Amino acid sequence: MAAGAAAAALAFLNQESRARAGGVGGLRVPAPVTMDSFFFGCELSGHTRSFTFKVEEEEDTEHMLALNMLCLTEGAKDECNVVEVVARDRDNQEIAVPVANLRLSCQPMLSLDDFQLQPPVTFRLKSGSGPVRITGRHRIVCINNDLSEESEDEESEDGEVKLCGILPAKKHRARP
Repeated sequence: MAAGAAAAALAFLNQESRARAGGVGGLRVPAPVTMDSFFFGCELSGHTRSFTFKVEEEEDTEHMLALNMLCLTEGAKDECNVVEVVARDRDNQEIAVPVANLRLSCQPMLSLDDFQLQPPVTFRLKSGSGPVRITGRHRIVCINNDLSEESEDEESEDGEVKLCGILPAKKHRARP
């Protein structure tokens, strides 16, 4: 399922990069897309009850936080540890959603299978004393719309785009 979601995301990004690219001479040229992935981790406890993951907004850059696992770590008590995520919905309203209820004796960890969130995101230890470790990946997708070097190579002196010629199809003789 994760592979299908990744393929769909890449197809969307490819379509998005074509839409963002201005094109050369009226032709749409896909912009190069680069993807980086960095390890993410934080710990919530009685001392640190919340953690906010935020990034600096940059043009042509998308950030995504893909959560992998929440788990109780050494020193956790056998109590309910409720972790909630505070983020913004599509109407830009702040919403808080519980994502895990961990207990040492019955469910000390929870796999989230790349649960994706768009920053800024705040994780809160709503109840319990933890410590709860949250791990995942910070994904950065950059779309490079700088087509100046490519356009110089593809344009002739009078500003027209050079296109490769189309070769005629080979004719096959009919066999008797």
